This record gives sequence, structure tokens and C-alpha cells, in this order.
Amino acid sequence: MWKHLHVKKKQKDNKKMKKTVILIVTAIIALSSSMAWGANKTKKDPTKGYRLTLAVIGNNDTVMYLGNYYAGRTYAFDTAYRTKKGLFVFEKKERQLLPGLYFFTSPSGNYVEFAVYNNEKLDIYFETSEPGWQSNMKVKGSKENEILFGYHQANRQIIKKSDEARRTIKDSAELDKTLRAYTIEMDSIKMEYVTKYPNSLLSLLMNATREPEVPTEDSLGNKLSNRQRYEYYMDHYFDYSRLDDDALIRTPEMVFKRRLDNYLDRNLKDAPPEMIIEYVDKLIEKARPSKENFKYLVHTIAEKYLQSNIISYDAIYVHMVKKYIETGECEWMSPTTVDENVKRANTWERLLIGKPAPPLIMKDDKGQWQSMYSLPNKYTLLVFWSPTCGHCKLMIPDLYKRFEKYRDRCDIAAYAILSEPDDNTRPLWHKFIEEHKLDWINLDGGEANLDWHEVYDIITTPQIYLLDKDKKILAKKLSGETFEEVIKMLEKIE
Repeated sequence: MWKHLHVKKKQKDNKKMKKTVILIVTAIIALSSSMAWGANKTKKDPTKGYRLTLAVIGNNDTVMYLGNYYAGRTYAFDTAYRTKKGLFVFEKKERQLLPGLYFFTSPSGNYVEFAVYNNEKLDIYFETSEPGWQSNMKVKGSKENEILFGYHQANRQIIKKSDEARRTIKDSAELDKTLRAYTIEMDSIKMEYVTKYPNSLLSLLMNATREPEVPTEDSLGNKLSNRQRYEYYMDHYFDYSRLDDDALIRTPEMVFKRRLDNYLDRNLKDAPPEMIIEYVDKLIEKARPSKENFKYLVHTIAEKYLQSNIISYDAIYVHMVKKYIETGECEWMSPTTVDENVKRANTWERLLIGKPAPPLIMKDDKGQWQSMYSLPNKYTLLVFWSPTCGHCKLMIPDLYKRFEKYRDRCDIAAYAILSEPDDNTRPLWHKFIEEHKLDWINLDGGEANLDWHEVYDIITTPQIYLLDKDKKILAKKLSGETFEEVIKMLEKIE
């Protein structure tokens, strides 16, 4: 869909949930309460606390755990032991449970989710029985959870009828028809609850996974192109998600995190950086009223493109730092973390695709000064390497062979710099050049017009750039193979 230059570096069910919960419980001693609350920096009202009483008839566990979701992950943060009356009481006077979906779980892996929402007083009594905690649950003291479990129980009745149909109906056509009818009935129940309780956490959860309905025509009856339909879909992808509501971040993976991942990884796959920047900015703006969602999006998107294996996507990271971190909007970051990100972004900004490469002037292996910007060629291959680098020993000969293959045909010069210009490395450098017959411009790097280690962010080697005639960066962090791919693409060589 998009044509732009970017180079990639070489390189479920309930049982699943139960396994996850068991892992959480196993590690609970190692989980400090700061894990449960550390992700939630929203100011808390110290006068509020919680008292959650759980009764499970037919259950013999002596301990239960209380946990919450955060961006799809699960954290256990409180423990209750069975009382003489057979109850499990979770009580903390100094803590506030922030809005979202929580769960009770046992060491054996049984669990049940419940809602914290709409500033309800958290003095709630839950009573259920084995084996179906969710289907047997009764609640006192919480309208939110009456809604939640009412929906689950209504849904459960349809599931029972569906299971019965699978056992008793032998004709496949009749069975398909019956199951379709039950699916429609379940959808009807879902919409009934959403309509009746639009401000409930249940509605937030169910709406968040809704897909936008994409029209085929515009308001004038003109047929929309695939591109127009795509743009509509992207603009309305999060229409039903309450991005302005802090509770959204404290939900299971499928509610928010997975949809965000799909938005970035599937819907914006291989899109040019400027297009991704446009969409992520719109997304973050929608979430701005929610400190929690804003924080999560800024952090997640910046980190994602910091680690991206698509070279041109460093522009997205730079944008995130400049727009949200350097401007002081990330209050949760320490000054040191802010400074680190800003310093890295400033360095990367100088080296973005399309930017003029910082000028270099240094002596070659014969002691003559050579200016990179004086090279008249259509392309310049800029190489930082060292004969003591294991990767360089393998990559540089391969790169040179490919360079030789295209140097005359495509008018390419090579400006190759010794990255460790010291008395121990220089003899090895001269030997390597001679052995591999590296007939390109070999620069010592010891004397130069600028601190190129810092300017070009040379931390590891080899580092390989391809520049155009005006010394603008066309590609970077290349291997021999990707260098050849880029040249063939630029020159339209089959």
C-alpha cells in the first residue's frame, strides 16, 4: 500500500487463564504490593479503603488472592485466609482500588472476575459455590457487580442450551441453524445490557472490542475506494473504546492491549513514519483526559519504535520524545530518564533518513585529508568499522564485494573509517585492507573535524550508511545484503 524506503534488520481459553493465575499465585511472595500499585500513579484518596468478603461454598482452600489487570497483565497484590466462618476477607483501610476489572483466585487456579467502577463504596459481599464460581455468584453491596454477574448468568443459560444442542441434535444442518439462533440470542443479550447500562464497566468492556462499520459509499452516494475505506476504518477504530476512562487500562488483554497491538502492528504495518506519527498523535489526544491511558500509550509507543527493526521508524521515536517527553508531559518519568531519552533523540534526529549526513573530514591511510562532502559520486557508502570487531571481519569483505559489483555501474564511492584509531589497531587495519584488497577510501579516524563517535552514535560496529549525491541519508545500519537490495531498488535493477 505504501512505497517508501525502509530497511529491516536481519535477524485461550480458560485453561490458559488458569495457568497464568497459578503462576501468579506461585510467585506471590515475590510480588510486593508496589507491583500492584506501582503501575497506577493516579492520586488516591487516603480516606477510602476496601472490604471485600468472599464466601465459596464447597471450597476447602485456606487462602485466596486478590489481583488486578493492567494492560493485559495480571498482578496479585493481596491475600486473605479462611476465617472460622469459612470466609475470606480482603480489607485495607489505607488503599483505594482504582477503576477496572479485578479477580479473586485460589492456589488451585479457580478464579472469578469482578468490577470496581463508578466510585462505588467497596464494602461488597460475594457468595458463590463450587464448581462454577462465575455462574453461581451472588453479590451484595455493588450494583456494578450485579450487572456484571447478571450478564454472565444470562449468557450461561444460552451456553447450556448450546451444549445440550450439540449433544442431542444429530443432523448437522439443523444443529448449525440452532447454534446460529443461539449466537443471535447471545448478541441480543449483549446489546440489551449495553443499552440498559451504558455507563457500567460491563458496557465499557463489551464496547471496547467492537469494530467500526465501514461504509461503502460517501454521503453523496459515491463509491469509496479501498484507500478511503481504510482511512475511515483507522479514524474510527477506537470509536467504541473509552480512551478517556482510566478503567480501560485495567482490563484483560483482548479489551485494549491486543486492539492497540493490532492497530500498530497489523493496520499500520509497513506504513511510512509520517503516517504512523499522524495516527498515534490522534490516538494519544483521544486518551489525554485519562492520565493512566495517556501514560501507557506514550510509554508503549515510544518504547516500541525505540526498539523497532525498521530503520526509518527511529523518526517515530524521535517525534514521541520531542512532543511528549522533552516538553515535560511525562510527569511519571524521572529527570534522569527524561534526559537519557532527550539526548538519544537529539542524536538520532541528526541521523534520520532524508537528513544531510554530518560532514566528515579526516586523513586517509596515506596521510591525505579527505572530505566526504567533496566526493562527486551519485552515492556514497559511509562505513565505520574495525579489524578487531568480529562482525566486521565477516561483513566488511562481503560488503566490499557487493560494493565492487555496483561501484562503476551505479557511481558509488566508499568512505570507510577506522572506528578504533589507536597504535594497537592501526597495524591490523593496514593488514586487513591489504589482505582483502579494500580499494576504497580508507580513513584513519584519529584526526577529524568533529567527534564523529558521538555525532554518528558509534557504539557498536560495523555501522553502514548509504548517502545520495548531496550526502543525504538514504539508508543506514545496512549489511552487505541490504546494501545491495537498496541499490537495486534505487536503480531499478532486476
